[in-house]
Amino acid sequence: MARWPTGVSVVTTRWQGVDAGLTVSALVSVSLAPPSLLVSLTLDADTTPLLERSRIFGVSALAADQRAVSERFAQTIPPPEKFRDLPIHRGPGDVPLLDGGLAAWVCRVVAWVPQYDHVLVIGEVVYQEGGREGEPLVYFRSGYAEPDGPDRLRLAARRPV
Repeated sequence: MARWPTGVSVVTTRWQGVDAGLTVSALVSVSLAPPSLLVSLTLDADTTPLLERSRIFGVSALAADQRAVSERFAQTIPPPEKFRDLPIHRGPGDVPLLDGGLAAWVCRVVAWVPQYDHVLVIGEVVYQEGGREGEPLVYFRSGYAEPDGPDRLRLAARRPV
């Protein structure tokens, strides 16, 4: 799958006063009517059980200059550390949404489908917002694409896969 470029986003939730989130590259638009998204989460991520309980999640589509945010949310560190000093705002259900991204959605879980070491979570969009204009954060060949002038990205250098 390293040969397939993907956009990078952060999935967030809030349960009993605790914000949690993780970096994902598996985000799919399922339907336009009603608007719905699918995210694939690892079963062992600390965010997954909180999202299962809350039944609501946010998705923040990251911009090309938010690589550090992606890397932070990909770490296995306590949830409060992921959000420390990071500008956020709240969507419906008090779900944290990251500032500075290209777009954000809040979804109500409508299907929870365990598959192997992941769970496929389908959510109906209950809120959406446009973010700033810019290039997306893209992951390819185990590296991030780099900005290469206005409206252009340079994919990661070739690596053996």
